[in-house]
Amino acid sequence: MLHPLKKRAAVLLAISTVAAALASPVTAAPAAPAPAGAAAQAALRWTGCATPRYPTLQCASLKVPLDHDRPAGRTITLALTRVPHSAKTSQGPLLVNPGGPGGSGRALAGFVASALPKDVAAQYDVIGFDPRGVGKSEPALDCGSGHFTPVRPDSVPQDEATERANLDRVRAFAESCGAKHADVLPHIGTVSAARDIEVLRTALGAERISYFGYSYGTYLGAVYAKLHPGRVHRLVLDSVVDPAGVWYEDNLSQDLAFDARHKAFLAWVAQHDATYRLGTDPAAVETRWYAMRQALRRTPAGGKVGPSELEDTYMPGGYYNGYWPSLAEAFAAYSVKEDPKPLVAAYERFGAVEPSAGNSYSVYTAVQCRDSAWPRDWNEWRADMWRTHAKAPFMTWNNAWYNAPCAFWPTEPLRAPDVTNADLPPALLLQATDDAATPFDGAVSMREKLSGSALVVEEGGGNHGIALSGNKCLDEKVAAYLRTGQAADATCPAQAAPQPTAATRAVPPSAGGAALHGLLGFRG
Repeated sequence: MLHPLKKRAAVLLAISTVAAALASPVTAAPAAPAPAGAAAQAALRWTGCATPRYPTLQCASLKVPLDHDRPAGRTITLALTRVPHSAKTSQGPLLVNPGGPGGSGRALAGFVASALPKDVAAQYDVIGFDPRGVGKSEPALDCGSGHFTPVRPDSVPQDEATERANLDRVRAFAESCGAKHADVLPHIGTVSAARDIEVLRTALGAERISYFGYSYGTYLGAVYAKLHPGRVHRLVLDSVVDPAGVWYEDNLSQDLAFDARHKAFLAWVAQHDATYRLGTDPAAVETRWYAMRQALRRTPAGGKVGPSELEDTYMPGGYYNGYWPSLAEAFAAYSVKEDPKPLVAAYERFGAVEPSAGNSYSVYTAVQCRDSAWPRDWNEWRADMWRTHAKAPFMTWNNAWYNAPCAFWPTEPLRAPDVTNADLPPALLLQATDDAATPFDGAVSMREKLSGSALVVEEGGGNHGIALSGNKCLDEKVAAYLRTGQAADATCPAQAAPQPTAATRAVPPSAGGAALHGLLGFRG
């Protein structure tokens, strides 16, 4: 559910400095003292990989079984980062995950450690990790290049030829993945990743771990907690996946929510007609947006941006409204000034595929297609998508093709575990009411399944990933929970909508929301 492969408004210092350091580890740093009896601590050798922003950052790697049912068999490697605790008394490890599936978590450790209040961060070893198959973990999946090369066929199959072209693309991707990674694919999935976390806990020498997951990371955390409830110290789940819909039904729900969020963006554009000159009626602005889409079907902007790429470009606005001013400027330039260059620039900034996209998308599909059953009859997909498209035309078909390799996936699906859990300490859930990527009902569903959990609602918020992104009320709830383990239902007001000022054109890397959303994977 989740678009780990797009460029964000955050080609951020928070990412670039970490990435540079992770590529070139520097001087060795001693590991934190292990708890008594933790013989497995020797499995991890932490080395310094400091950055100017994160001067205490450390890196390590961990071998885990490819097949956890054959622990003496082949092993694979997970890449880890850590910001060690500095307080005299530690609450142990706090694992962080950015979602996806397919999102790299190594850069998230430094961000979380720096975004939490100092007294809270000091009590934890904040640990980021690349899940199996992701990023610097080995082997890293890459099922094929060029899958998102523009200009792709129109996502909306208005004729048989367009549908056939899209089907050929997704079938070829699934076949390529099976050919390149046949030995690994049966072991890429949420349950396997959750079992990796238990190996990591043992290697850390920790009796219990805490976990902070965003988006898909909420589901990964819930599955780990189901497998090992007695090993959970704290559990923070932000922007919560509906565990009852994994994954086909969740994507259909997502389509409806993204359409509503896109309409919210267009209504915001209408509110600022003095700047964008696209009209004061949201319905009329929406008509102009779809007229732009139709024009790009005839003549892609810059030879790069057709209707599918246009959807890729505007989908990030459904995740984070800090991108709205830039997206509105590109829309206005094309529609009012007949200038396509800003639209091409917006595509390259928000929608174009990153070099890591092959890996991120490969893991995304491998996890989603393995986790649970998807329809194998394309007629079922077609009927569901046209029915949903009639209500939600913005991204229904785009999302369908993103997930459609699962109709042809070479491994058999598993049964998604029931994450219902009455054996956990209180968990803290956070959710915006108008989140598009993980609609609100999913948080309610998860809260019902995790006995004793508390739900903090960002009333009127529409961003995906809301803690540690500038909402003081939410951040205080998270900090208090990590200090004490006490959690209660609460409501926080949403942050103010962005303003169409020149200052918003380049989102500053220090801005909490922009920094966080540069680290989270789309569609997850």
